[in-house]
Amino acid sequence: MASGKHANVSPPAVVKVFSAGTAGCVADLVTFPLDTAKVRLQIQGEAKSSLHSQTVRYRGVLGTIVTMVRTEGPRSLYSGLVAGLHRQMSFASVRIGLYDTMKQFYTRGSENVGIWTRLLAGCTTGAMAVAFAQPTDVVKVRFQAQVRLPESGVVKRYNGTLDAYKTIARVEGIKGLWKGCLPNIARNAIVNCSELVTYDIIKELILKHNLMTG
Repeated sequence: MASGKHANVSPPAVVKVFSAGTAGCVADLVTFPLDTAKVRLQIQGEAKSSLHSQTVRYRGVLGTIVTMVRTEGPRSLYSGLVAGLHRQMSFASVRIGLYDTMKQFYTRGSENVGIWTRLLAGCTTGAMAVAFAQPTDVVKVRFQAQVRLPESGVVKRYNGTLDAYKTIARVEGIKGLWKGCLPNIARNAIVNCSELVTYDIIKELILKHNLMTG
């Protein structure tokens, strides 16, 4: 009986926050080259008169990765990784780790959680995560978008992740670190609702009907 009670005890919020951030970092380590390829494809053609647009052409995800490795070296796929890990520890930890806490807040501790409460909690943590972690996202994308060709003679804009935070704040102002924050909040609020609420409902149904028990 005692072991059953302990098994049903929910971990404290700090454990959920740390676990969510750690899981996000592990996911980033695995998928970062794909994210970098996505950024390069998104910005391709923005500066058509530049040297880079004439010497580097990206076609598809795999083609982008192969081109980057051939022209910039394998390390280019992980440019901005430190900022990406900063982002996950501050973004995923809030977005996922505080979801249950927000549900309890809106229901005032009640066990009966409706779909609208789940959606509200998902929107809240999604928006909070972006508002908190946007500077890390800005720096990450800046590094990912920076093409480094040895023959081009382009000087690095930033000497490291911390230098990037400082430089952006100094040159563009503090607001520069939160560029794109509002559309990112709207996007992630919707994504968070879709992901976490769906996961939450499916998990609850599995537990309720003992679908995973032998």
